[in-house]
Amino acid sequence: MRRSRRLSIAVCAVALALVATGCGAQGDGPAKKTGGGVENAASTTTTDEGANTWDDYAEDAEPKSATGLGAAPAALPTKVPPSPRPRPTGTKKSPPRRPTTEKLPPKPPPNQAGCTRPRYEGARASQANVKIALTDAAAITYWPTSAPSIKVPLNLVKATAWQESGWQSNIIACDGGIGLMQVMADTAAFVNQRFDKSYDIKAYRDNAQLGANYLAWLIKYFGDAYFESDYSVDAADCASHSDLCLLNAVIAAYNFGPGAVDTPDGLVIPNPRYVDNVRSLMTNCECLSF
Repeated sequence: MRRSRRLSIAVCAVALALVATGCGAQGDGPAKKTGGGVENAASTTTTDEGANTWDDYAEDAEPKSATGLGAAPAALPTKVPPSPRPRPTGTKKSPPRRPTTEKLPPKPPPNQAGCTRPRYEGARASQANVKIALTDAAAITYWPTSAPSIKVPLNLVKATAWQESGWQSNIIACDGGIGLMQVMADTAAFVNQRFDKSYDIKAYRDNAQLGANYLAWLIKYFGDAYFESDYSVDAADCASHSDLCLLNAVIAAYNFGPGAVDTPDGLVIPNPRYVDNVRSLMTNCECLSF
């Protein structure tokens, strides 16, 4: 009986030892293989989450800490908006014409018979005074009520005066053009009547304003007739001197008369060489530095 009791005690001791060993194996065994259950889960999550973030592809990305489950990826860089498209340039095809009630000035007269060179009358204004006169003329708003946005560019006024007269205030050409802007007597009468003015064609200050006022009239006339009342005379609107843009039409009409530009066949540039000269002078004329 005592021997049997000792055997039972020994069996129980062995069983308790086996149970204790089995519990330790279940709790500690996998930790030796993976390095710890919770720590390993965080490490795995960080690696997977980080693989989807923009920082992993940045050359100067800083080392990342563990983000944990559900961490949001870093924000992607903001896209740069596209550059604005350039303004459209002129075209060789005439824009459609819109009706206008404006009357055209008389056609330029032919050269006087036997005239081969211009003549001069009176004293010539200095370049300094001419510069002031042309600058003042370009600063005037000639359509204050119906088209106050129309501004005649100063470089257009200066370039036109240089092309027409070389800034000689007392010159009279064989075709009858007078002064700085080589204004015709009939054109002066047209401008004076249309704008209720009393410009003196032979006074260089008035002559500058006559020419600038006529340019303003041409801008409005062709702007209304062909460009839907867009009065921009920016050279950037024209790809070349032969394009049918507003600036080219105005320059051509100043030289040949609006009737030679506004034709039954639409808008044309009958004098591209003249237009090219004036456009070049608008940026390259020595007069711009006077």
